[in-house]
Amino acid sequence: MSELQAGKIVKVAGPLVVAEGMAGAKMYDVVRVSKHNLIGEIVELHGDRASIQVYEDTVGIGPGEIVINTGAPLSVELGPGLIESIYDGIQRPLDELYKSQGSFIERGATLPGLRRDKKWHFVPTVSNGTKVQQGDIVGQVQETTLLLHKIMIPFGIEGIINGLNEGDYTVDQVIAKVKKQDGSDADIMLMQKWPVRQPRPSAKRLAPDKILQTGQRVIDTFFPIAKGGTACVPGPFGTGKTVVQHQLAKWVDADVVVYVGCGERGNEMTDVLTEFPELKDPRSGEPLMMRSVLIANTSDMPVAAREASVYTGITLAEYFRDMGYTVAIMADSTSRWAEAMREISTRLEEMPAEEGYPAYLGARIASFYERSGRVECAGSPQRQGALSIIGAVSPPGGDLSDSVVQATLHVVKVFWSLQARLAQQRHFPAIDWLTSYSFYKQYLAGCFENKHEADEMMELSKVSMGLLEKESELIEIVRLVGAESISAADQMALETAKSIREDYLHQNAYHKVDTHTSLDKQRNMLGTILYFHEKGLEAIDKGAEPKDIFALAVREDIARAKYIPEDEKEKLNAIRNTIDDQIGSLYAIV
Repeated sequence: MSELQAGKIVKVAGPLVVAEGMAGAKMYDVVRVSKHNLIGEIVELHGDRASIQVYEDTVGIGPGEIVINTGAPLSVELGPGLIESIYDGIQRPLDELYKSQGSFIERGATLPGLRRDKKWHFVPTVSNGTKVQQGDIVGQVQETTLLLHKIMIPFGIEGIINGLNEGDYTVDQVIAKVKKQDGSDADIMLMQKWPVRQPRPSAKRLAPDKILQTGQRVIDTFFPIAKGGTACVPGPFGTGKTVVQHQLAKWVDADVVVYVGCGERGNEMTDVLTEFPELKDPRSGEPLMMRSVLIANTSDMPVAAREASVYTGITLAEYFRDMGYTVAIMADSTSRWAEAMREISTRLEEMPAEEGYPAYLGARIASFYERSGRVECAGSPQRQGALSIIGAVSPPGGDLSDSVVQATLHVVKVFWSLQARLAQQRHFPAIDWLTSYSFYKQYLAGCFENKHEADEMMELSKVSMGLLEKESELIEIVRLVGAESISAADQMALETAKSIREDYLHQNAYHKVDTHTSLDKQRNMLGTILYFHEKGLEAIDKGAEPKDIFALAVREDIARAKYIPEDEKEKLNAIRNTIDDQIGSLYAIV
C-alpha cells in the first residue's frame, strides 16, 4: 500500500469532515472527499484521524465514503493568463466554468487556473549557458497592453540554463532546462506553482517610504498609505467600504490590482464583476481589467472557501511583486474570513476566545498582513517590488471594539474610520478625520520633487487638521450659544473648517473630474482654502465683519475648484487673485 492511504469518513459537520485511515497525511494537504471529488484541506491531525475543511457544499456526504489524499498543499498556478481572470477562492476560472457548466458550479468541478490551450509569445532575456538561480528573470511575455509578464526561475532551482528559444508556447510547455549541480535537469515552463499559505521569499525587506497615491483627497492629504503598507477600512453597513475599495482599485498608483471579494453579498460582487471590465484605466485609457485579477467569493458560497480566497489573492499579489511591480490587494471583507475561521473552529470543538472567535484569530490576521511590504526581489536583475494590503472590515453594528477590528488595528499602520453619521449626511468618502490615522504621513513630502512644495503640503495638512479639530471643540459651544457669541477669529475658523469638509474632503466618485485629484491639485486646492482663511483673518483684524467675508462671491469659486480639470490649474491661481480683490474691497468699506 502506498504511503498516502485512502481514508474513510467517520463524521460530517457542515464544512468539516473527519476521516480515519489517513496515515502519512500532513497538515494542510489537499484531499478529495467522496465520490463527488470535493476539494478539502486537512486542518487537524490526531494519529491517522484527520479533520478536513471542505471548500464545497457537503450536503449528501456521509460516513463510510472515501477520502483521497493528494499529498500536496493547496497551491495556485502562476504564469501568463492571470491578468483579466476572474477566479473563485481556489483559483477555478469562473468564466470557463460558466461556459462548461452554466450558472451553477457543480460540486467537485476541476479546471486549471491557467488555460492550457492558449499560446503566449515568449522572448528570452538571458542567453543559453548562463548560470541562473531562483528568482532570476529569464524572459518575458506581453500578457496585456498594460503588463509585461516576466518569467522567473522557480524557487529551489539553480544551475546552467539551456534550450531557451523565442517562440509561442502554452503555459505547460517546457521553454528551457536547467542543469543542476547534481547533474539532473529541471524543466522551466511559463507556469510555476506555489502553496498559498507559504509567503514567497524575497532578498531583503525595505522601508515602506514611498506613498501609494490614490487620488482620494482625504486619504492622500491626511491619511496616506505607503507602497508596501497596510490599511484597514472598518465601518458599519452602508458607509461606503466597497465604494472606497472600488475607487482605490481604479485610481491607486499600482501596476497590478488584485481584488478579493471575501464572502461579501452576491449583488456587491456582481457590481464588481460587471463594472470592472467596463472601467477604463485612467492613465492609459485601456480597460482596467488589463492590470487586474478578480477573486469572487460570495456569502452564499461554502464558508471555508473564504479562507482559501484570501490566501489565493495574496499569493497572486506576491508573484507580481516578485517581478518588480507595485501591487495593491483589496480584501473585502476580512470580517467574513474571520467568520469562516470561527465556524471551522467551532466545528473542531476548540475553546473559543472573545466573541466566539478562535484564540489564534490575531495571529492569523497578523500573518496575512505581514505578507505586505516593499522588498528587494530575489534573483537578478536587481529590482524592487511592493505589495500593499487594504482590508475592509465589517464589524456588527459598526462596533470598532469588535475582535476582528482590534486584531487588525494591532498590525496595520493606516486606519480609515468610516462613520455612519457622515454617510447619512451624504459625505463621501465617509472617512472620519478625527479618529482616522496614518503612520506613513511623514513620507508624503517625498511625493514632491520641489522641496518648497513638499514643505507647503505638509504645513497645509497640519494647519487644516488643526482647524478641523478646533471645529469639533467649538461646535458644542455654538449649538448652545450661537455662532455670533464666539470671537470673530473663531467664527472664521468654523467657516474655514466647513469649507475644508465640504469643498475639499467631500469627493464625488461618479464625477469625471472630481473622482480623482492629483497631489499637485490637492496642494493648490487646500492652499486656496487656507489662503482665504488667512486673508479673512487679516480683514477681521482691520475691522471687517465676519458675515461680510463669508458672503463674498469668491466662496462659490472655492467650492467649485474641485471640478476644475487637471490641465486648467491656472484657474486655481486666478481664484487667489479674486480673493485678494474681493477681500480688498472690504477694506475700502471699512
